[in-house]
Amino acid sequence: MIHVKETNQNSDSTADNPKAFIRNDQYNFIMDQTKILVAGQTSTNDAEVLNVLRHLAHEKVHKLFPSLTEQQRKILQPLVQVRERSDAEVFLERLQPYIIPFKAVTEQGLKKLFPKAKKLKGPKLENINFSRTSYLAWTESSNLMYLVSDENGQLIGVQGSFSLSGKQGICRLCNRHSRVGMFVAKTKSSGQDQFIKRGNYICQDAEACNENIKALDRLNEFIGQFQN
Repeated sequence: MIHVKETNQNSDSTADNPKAFIRNDQYNFIMDQTKILVAGQTSTNDAEVLNVLRHLAHEKVHKLFPSLTEQQRKILQPLVQVRERSDAEVFLERLQPYIIPFKAVTEQGLKKLFPKAKKLKGPKLENINFSRTSYLAWTESSNLMYLVSDENGQLIGVQGSFSLSGKQGICRLCNRHSRVGMFVAKTKSSGQDQFIKRGNYICQDAEACNENIKALDRLNEFIGQFQN
C-alpha cells in the first residue's frame, strides 16, 4: 500500500490557486498508475515489459489533461521514474499542491442549496479535506442523506433517503466493491406534479468513496438523474 502525507486543505484557502490543475479523481487515477508501476517492478525483471508499463502509464495520465502546459508536463513527468513505493510516495506528495480543491462551501451556502430542509445541520466542514473531495455526503436523522457535487463550477444538491445494506456491493459512484447502502431520491416525471423515485447503491463511507473515484462520469450521471 502506498502512503502519502496529505494536507487538510480547506477549499476557501486554495480555491484561487492558479497552479492547481489536477482534480481529486484524476489524482486517484494517477495514484492507481503508480501502484501498477510498483507492482510491475516487483513482479518482473523484463526491461521491455517495464518500459511498456511506464509508456502506458504516461499515456493514460496525459489523456486526462488535453491541454497541458509545459510546466504541468514537467510536474507529471516523474511518474515514469517510479519504481519503488518510496518513489511513488514522493511523487504523489509533490502533486498535492496542484490538486484543485472542492468548490468553497459554507454552512449558509448549504442552507441555500437545500431551502426546504429547515433544520439542516450540514457536515463538519472543518474535518473535510477538500483537496481530496469529489462530492460531499452526510446523513442527518435516521436515514436522511444529502449529496453535493460540483459540476462546471456550480454546486448541485440532492436530498434523499439512505438505507444501509447488510452486504457488500458495487458503488455506483466509484465502481469499487465496498459496504454500500441504497440512496433514493424523488425527481419529477414527465408530468408537472408527478414524482418518481430513483436511486442506486453507493458507499456507506463517503470519504473512502472519494479516495476511490477515478473519473467523474458516474458521479455526474448519478446526480444528473435527480435534476428537474
